[in-house]
Amino acid sequence: MNHVDHVALIRDGVTGAGSRWLELGAGDGTFTLALADVLGASASIVAMDRDREALGRLSGRLAQRFPAAAVETHEGDFTAGLPAGPFDGVLAANSLHFVRDSRPVLAAIRAILAPGGHLVLVEYDAERGNQWVPYPISFARWKTLAPAAGFAPPVRLHRVHSRFLDAIYGASTTPVELAS
Repeated sequence: MNHVDHVALIRDGVTGAGSRWLELGAGDGTFTLALADVLGASASIVAMDRDREALGRLSGRLAQRFPAAAVETHEGDFTAGLPAGPFDGVLAANSLHFVRDSRPVLAAIRAILAPGGHLVLVEYDAERGNQWVPYPISFARWKTLAPAAGFAPPVRLHRVHSRFLDAIYGASTTPVELAS
């Protein structure tokens, strides 16, 4: 996969959602670059990862490729808490497959999304994982998991062949109003 693929996986879920985004498990910025590309000059991104060195590389890559993007790095484990919202969107690209039970993370995401905010998931379309992707979330499973967590039925945005676990997809959803 390349940058064009990364952009295609998220573009339709990001466009029109607003400019303030949180990215979970940003690493050295592969999908942060795609997010900055889609958002353009109005980008305001909080990139979260446990790896301080990866976040340093991310900052350098973004400054070089998208100098107008406002990017803040946040060192931390997204399973232990999220930065304060509200956010117009949350990008979880290749991050939730490290979490055995994603329900608490999805509840935390839901709590920090602005009204009408988007959750964009990029994940391997596989039922079984391996040592590098222990808990993949296939799109079939995501169609059940997202509504159970208080989100609208997800829409698959794009799917790309991957030499690693066959395929990767992007999907978007929004929180639904809970009855009181």
